[in-house]
Amino acid sequence: MCESVNLRAAEIVKRMLCEPEHYRIELHNVKGAKIVDAGVFSTGNASAGILVTEICLGGLGRASLIHQRFGEEYLPSIFVETWNPPIATLGSQYAGWQIKTSDYFAMGSGPARALALKPKTIYEKIGYKDEAKEAVIVLESDKLPTEEAVEYICEECEVEPSNLYVAVTPTTSLAGSIQISGRVVETGIHKLTELGLDPKSIIFGCGYAPVPPVHPNQAKAMGRTNDAILYGGATYYTVIHEDDETLRRIVVQAPSSSSKDYGRPFYEIIKEVKFDFYKVDPNLFAPAYVAVTNVKTGRTYTSGRIDETLVQNMLGISRV
Repeated sequence: MCESVNLRAAEIVKRMLCEPEHYRIELHNVKGAKIVDAGVFSTGNASAGILVTEICLGGLGRASLIHQRFGEEYLPSIFVETWNPPIATLGSQYAGWQIKTSDYFAMGSGPARALALKPKTIYEKIGYKDEAKEAVIVLESDKLPTEEAVEYICEECEVEPSNLYVAVTPTTSLAGSIQISGRVVETGIHKLTELGLDPKSIIFGCGYAPVPPVHPNQAKAMGRTNDAILYGGATYYTVIHEDDETLRRIVVQAPSSSSKDYGRPFYEIIKEVKFDFYKVDPNLFAPAYVAVTNVKTGRTYTSGRIDETLVQNMLGISRV
């Protein structure tokens, strides 16, 4: 049994709570749960965004800010690596839990999912379940959770409110923009898994994506954060696989360019389907570039490419 992603993430949260002014966060208390505001009423700086990314990874990965060249532009980007890819990404970081009550809605990600088993099929596939008495969840929302939402999360995770930590990062905030781009490796692993690769065969993963400029409109900010990965994200994975030809066929289909909607702003795509993610071509949700090395044979397969022009256009960048 792997160590607890919730306990590892809780240590990161506690580190943030020791220096709220440094991270420009605010602490709120809702029914005893500790709510970390990283952009709703607070500013939430880049360092907060990096730590929220590592919280999402359940403490089984590291994130750092870098500068990457995209054509003539040098953009801040986030580099992510994980030494336990299946659990860190699918088992923790994946935004697979809709927090929905009568007075609140948010997409939930992070290690608390491994307590509530949201969704259960993923945990059966990776063979993991956490049993910690502390729970940590990250909510993508422009509102702090209500008492009813806190009660719901605690009930599903089987923890006391005093042992629940909630980090909230709006898409329109700097921390939110960073932590969404920080999902680039997870996005690739999810796509590879959907294409038939056993996620437990992935032993290492890393990658980067540009951090999109913050946009005040929530829907357009969401569009930019997706575009950053779809057109500017690059990932690399190390796997143990018995069949190179099968692996090659999977990698060919792995990048976002395998989608019929590739090349269009994500905001336009999602607006056409009335912001219903389930109606978007699932092949689109992937990094722009994917590379996979099979340690069994030493062969590396790559597919896709970063489109520098699209990155600049989609992220609203103009040279003056």
